[in-house]
Amino acid sequence: MSESILKKLENTREKMIQSGIEKGFSNIETIRLSKKLDHLLNTYQQEQEHEQDYPKGEDLVKF
Repeated sequence: MSESILKKLENTREKMIQSGIEKGFSNIETIRLSKKLDHLLNTYQQEQEHEQDYPKGEDLVKF
């Protein structure tokens, strides 16, 4: 799942940068893309933390 999030992250980042250049950094579309990027980054970070806590093949319950 991380690969698809990474692709979405890169795509959204590129769109946000382009929107900021063309429309300005306070434009509603640029802000919307920035918020979307924040959400994707948070999701990616949570996935990474989960993978560190529960590597594949390891039980979900820790004692």
